[in-house]
Amino acid sequence: MNKAFVKEPEDGDDDEDGVPGLPPLPAGTRNYITPAGYWRLRAELMTLLDSERPKIVEIVSWAAKNGDRSENGDYLYGKKRLREIDRRIRFLTKRLDIAEVADPAMHHGKTQVFFGATVTYANAAGDERTITIKGIDEADSLAGEVSWIAPIARALLKAHEGDEVSLLTPGGVERIEVLAVHYPEPD
Repeated sequence: MNKAFVKEPEDGDDDEDGVPGLPPLPAGTRNYITPAGYWRLRAELMTLLDSERPKIVEIVSWAAKNGDRSENGDYLYGKKRLREIDRRIRFLTKRLDIAEVADPAMHHGKTQVFFGATVTYANAAGDERTITIKGIDEADSLAGEVSWIAPIARALLKAHEGDEVSLLTPGGVERIEVLAVHYPEPD
């Protein structure tokens, strides 16, 4: 198909957040994030701005000087990569602008579940599970981390050790008991 008939995304055409696969923040909520998560996103933004983007701009500039751009792989790939980088920069900038850094270490020693807590809970069958409640941009489900807007996190927030809470699941309401709550030690 001729490239003339392929629609390129405009600046306003990307997903709400510019990154497919990441859920948008609920309307009117804060973007809670741990200090480590904030600095990780900030480091990624600085790397994109200071290192990766200038390299791609240089490649695209060099490739543009080589003549016919329609068959120039370096130019076409470079322009595509530049759009991806710019989209990620916009996303990171928006998320960091609304980020509210919440240090879970300030709750060290408490037994109530707040943002940043590592919670061990058990269901009615006695199956135990441990999760850490993190920000939407830093939660890694493979590492046992869940976003603070996840249903399990919302059910556990503000509960105390020993409390039973209700978790709405596709199979119905499930009762879970909070067994332990831990926070990182302050630096």
